Amino acid sequence: MTENAPGSVDLGRGLTLPNPVGLASGTAGYGFELEQLIDINRLGALYTKGTTMDARAGNPPPRVAETGGGMLNSIGLQNPGVDSVATTYAPRWTGWSIPIIVNIAGGSVDEYVHCVSVLEPVSEVAGIELNISCPNIAQGLDFGRDPAEAARLVAAVRAVTQRCVIVKLSPNVTDIAAVARAVEDAGADAVSAVNTYIGRKIHRATGRSVLPLGTGGLSGPAIQPLALAAVAAVCAAVHIPVIGVGGIIDAASARDFLIVGACAVQVGTATFVNPETALQVLDGLRVDDY
Repeated sequence: MTENAPGSVDLGRGLTLPNPVGLASGTAGYGFELEQLIDINRLGALYTKGTTMDARAGNPPPRVAETGGGMLNSIGLQNPGVDSVATTYAPRWTGWSIPIIVNIAGGSVDEYVHCVSVLEPVSEVAGIELNISCPNIAQGLDFGRDPAEAARLVAAVRAVTQRCVIVKLSPNVTDIAAVARAVEDAGADAVSAVNTYIGRKIHRATGRSVLPLGTGGLSGPAIQPLALAAVAAVCAAVHIPVIGVGGIIDAASARDFLIVGACAVQVGTATFVNPETALQVLDGLRVDDY
């Protein structure tokens, strides 16, 4: 970390990030590929790819499409399943200094609880990020759109873990602040906002959607002003830490989230363009900015 890099961030329950700049879920896998390209241990956190109870092959290709100022993805949570993450991937994190926060997704409360229970004894896992906002799987948005259901899920997870629980919120809702308040009341230690926006792209030669399932999740600089407004609303609604996500490409766009009240940020899509983006964001932020 550079001498003037931002300071640590306390997310609760013993999870303190060494700095506020993390890698967003779904954009850095489980860290192993990116570790070969950058000094990943300089960053504040790695939020892993979405992990489910059973292994998932993901959605049919093509899974990504470039758009003006961003990209659509419909990966469909391809992952090896939580047992493989706990037994095969976690030992590879031993010795890393970057906190590993495992992103969890599921189609039912029981599936989330199972995943969190499997990870609870795994010492390499620093925290949990509950993905209640994936637009690319069936039931992916069910919990994220209903404050009562979101609260029910968080309460069930809270009962089986002592770790810091972060809830990743969906922007595809009428009132994101209401969902944020509900998960705070149910025991969430922090929230991250936002996940991708639902979008569509048409193949103009055929008139068909580019993505086989029709829609996908829009990310990239195109969503930064939208994400910023959502994060500002969430920060005004809750007292727990808020992690800002969406369209960050440099220190200036990251600083916007800190200005509206976020305590940390996640860099995502920009990593595909330049794997060093998160490090450049970190180096560009100063202590007095943070």
